[in-house]
Amino acid sequence: MGALVGLGVGIGLMLIWSAFFLPRRPKSSTGKQGRLPMLLARAGLGQVAVNGFVVLCLAFGAVSALVLQVVSGTPPVALAFGLIGGCLPIAVVGGRARRRQREFAEVWPEAVDNLASAVRAGLSLPDALTALGTRGPEPLRGAFDAFGLDYQVTGRFNDSLDRLKDRLSDPVGDRVIEGLRIAREVGGGELGRLLRNLSGYLREDARTRSEMEARQAWTVNGARLAVAAPWIVLLLLSLQSETIRRYASPGGTIVLVIGGVLCVVAYRLMMRIGRLPTERRILS
Repeated sequence: MGALVGLGVGIGLMLIWSAFFLPRRPKSSTGKQGRLPMLLARAGLGQVAVNGFVVLCLAFGAVSALVLQVVSGTPPVALAFGLIGGCLPIAVVGGRARRRQREFAEVWPEAVDNLASAVRAGLSLPDALTALGTRGPEPLRGAFDAFGLDYQVTGRFNDSLDRLKDRLSDPVGDRVIEGLRIAREVGGGELGRLLRNLSGYLREDARTRSEMEARQAWTVNGARLAVAAPWIVLLLLSLQSETIRRYASPGGTIVLVIGGVLCVVAYRLMMRIGRLPTERRILS
């Protein structure tokens, strides 16, 4: 009995020692992940399994193809709309990621101002970050509330910041968090000044990008309309059985393939011409 007690105590002490002193395995870099996991993370859907999302895309594609096959009775047309339906969830998630990033860019200056006020009031940096979970901008509250719980449980500030970056998956958030990390490690009384300067910089950056996006909108909308128009016409033609069945011939199939390739190439070209410089995540 004494040997079992001694063994249990030894294992417990070893586990405590390993939790605090053994080197931790470095996390895989976000930059090394696939594009689909990165897209889900940017959209705030990092908890969604990639395999499950792929199955969802396949299901949308299969349902779209089945519906068009029943309506038109033309396999090439059904296959074309099946491919479009399969890409629909990716387009929706991409739009959500862009909206989320714009929303974060608008509220980050307010969050930094709240941090500066909390630090000026005498709160420590971890406590000021935790307070953003209740008093910060609404879009950021969930991530900072999780940071507060994480820091309360582990007591490891840097590790909690790393997990906060993963939850946000935002380039602006990366800059803010890395600036806070450096300020805390260096120490001194410059944190308040750093936060004020950072807030001003973020406001100016958000204002400039907003103006550029407003000017770019006509290019993006024009490209989308130009790509969608022929497929909307084809969808309407699917209601006319005699007309749509012509696409079941080899010549009609070739027309669909060439049209699809040209639409993809033209859309990508227009988006590349009119795109803005994309912010990339740093030290992620």
